Amino acid sequence: MGKSMVIAVCTSPEKHVQKEAAEQVRLVVEKGIEGDAHYGFGHRQVSLLADESVDKMRAKGLSDLRPGDFGENLVTRGVDLLSFAVGDRIRVGDEVVLEVTQIGKECVNRCAIYYAAGDCIMPREGIFARVIAGGTVKPGDDIEVIA
Repeated sequence: MGKSMVIAVCTSPEKHVQKEAAEQVRLVVEKGIEGDAHYGFGHRQVSLLADESVDKMRAKGLSDLRPGDFGENLVTRGVDLLSFAVGDRIRVGDEVVLEVTQIGKECVNRCAIYYAAGDCIMPREGIFARVIAGGTVKPGDDIEVIA
């Protein structure tokens, strides 16, 4: 299947907007990503989206999609995020441990992301987690499910 890894890390200072890719992000226990709008936001501190999900959107003609366009914090490659269950723990890089808290989300209103990207896959294919062990995450970091 190839390597399971982070291919981009993204943040934004406000919610419901597209996020910008960063060189690295710092995750804080029970808070989330420093500088991100969802910092300290209950059970949805960190959002993950598979680049394979984004590929489906690219195949629909949205060829200029960039990491963060769906409001995700971590873009993954080689990980079947939708196979995870709430409570599963994921190690990211050398230090960070996340616990899956929610699969998908309900979007009541279509936000700026939907209009900018033409659709939003986060409600269907994004997952959310809280930070159990903090540290730095950057593109290229391995991802593994831990028991």
